[in-house]
Amino acid sequence: MACQKKVKLAIVVSEFNYDITKIMEEKAVDYARFLGAEVVEVRRAPGTYDTPILVAKILRKRDVDAVAVLGAVIRGDTDHDQVVAHQAARKLLDLGVEHGKPVSLGIIGPGASRLEALERAEEYARRAVESAVKLAVRLREMEGNEC
Repeated sequence: MACQKKVKLAIVVSEFNYDITKIMEEKAVDYARFLGAEVVEVRRAPGTYDTPILVAKILRKRDVDAVAVLGAVIRGDTDHDQVVAHQAARKLLDLGVEHGKPVSLGIIGPGASRLEALERAEEYARRAVESAVKLAVRLREMEGNEC
């Protein structure tokens, strides 16, 4: 018997490159509902690099099962996009493991152009939500807390 309890999902969205991340946010919320998850909060960080501090606070909440993080790190003239994306991804992974809750990576880049990011916005948002929801359900099953 499948679990009937909804996964409670938080979404953290970078405001940097907002023309792209706003699309990602809308698609993520819609897809979470489609999957039967409940979006319990949406928080915005100034940039992708800033998302881990919000995720850390959210993961401490009992009413959150998973967090989907959305952002777009666009390639520039320097390697700054590499630093931002790699450091954010590393810390987000660490937070998920530390708290025992899924933190999915819906961050486009590094190395993406603005056009490539726009083309990938919906796909990355959906994948992040799907990953967070699936992993939350699988963790419940492992812990014997299916419902």
